[in-house]
Amino acid sequence: MVDITKMNETIRNFPGVTRKNAIHEVVDLFPTYDFKHVVAAEGEDAAVLECGNMCVLFAADGIMEKLMHSDPFLAGYYAVLVNVNDIAAMGGRPLGMVDVMSFKEGTIGSEILKGMKAGVEKFNVPLVGGHTHPDCNYDSIEISIIGSVKKSDVLLSSTAKAGDDIVFVIDLDGRFPESVPYSYDSTSFKPNELVQAQMEAVCTVAERHLAHACKDMSNPGHVGTLAMMLESSDKGAIVDVTKILVPEGVDEYKWAVTYYGCAFVFACDPEHSQEIIDIFSEVSCAGAVVGKVDDSKILKITDGEDTGVLFDFTKDIVTGVRVKR
Repeated sequence: MVDITKMNETIRNFPGVTRKNAIHEVVDLFPTYDFKHVVAAEGEDAAVLECGNMCVLFAADGIMEKLMHSDPFLAGYYAVLVNVNDIAAMGGRPLGMVDVMSFKEGTIGSEILKGMKAGVEKFNVPLVGGHTHPDCNYDSIEISIIGSVKKSDVLLSSTAKAGDDIVFVIDLDGRFPESVPYSYDSTSFKPNELVQAQMEAVCTVAERHLAHACKDMSNPGHVGTLAMMLESSDKGAIVDVTKILVPEGVDEYKWAVTYYGCAFVFACDPEHSQEIIDIFSEVSCAGAVVGKVDDSKILKITDGEDTGVLFDFTKDIVTGVRVKR
């Protein structure tokens, strides 16, 4: 039985959620709506730049300092993974990456590079350039990535509609690395072909126009990521937490604030929910309808008996980003 109050507190107070609060302070300084070739940017996993009947997808991610110190190999690997996931979430296919790497001593730099190389091979995305600071007083790795998608097939995270089903798809076959206890690794030990097929599954959803919105589940966890989608879509929802799939033996509160190797949230017409779930079942991901989008601007969670307000977007923020349409 899930304690709704405890689940609310776990998600609301999780640093993966609270550290997103500052995003709007940056976004507000750089509005994009006067740039006609920018199809979408604010509130999205990647910027969407129009280029004829295609769109260029443009994203960047940096790795938290804690991971750099605990496991520089995984820091390099995840620097690739998180960027590939951002492109996939938009319905796109990655084209190439560049990096900026800084380190204090060669051992850490070497481990970062080994991790990046493993990521390049796993996801079959080339690293085509970048910049290295070999003599810094700190260690960091940031990667920027570009991808492409047909303009007609772009998946945004800010376009969920009232009445949509909320579908979670997650690869449940993984493990928690000792060095990163809140990261669920479901990719590093899998065949490259399977991991790449999981990313391609999102493209299939996009090309069949099965979803109104999509977002890859990132640092805020499963419902935390959904909250970002709803906030940018100016919507609310109710989620039945008992319907969220959890690996056997994993605590549901820890699972709610986990970073997953392969996981996406979709908002879609109910008639397409099962097809999305079936597409991902073919690439070893489990899926379930866990809730419904509404116009309330309030995200509620329930166990079928108790219900609690997680976020009221009329007064709460996750990122604070309000997408202008």
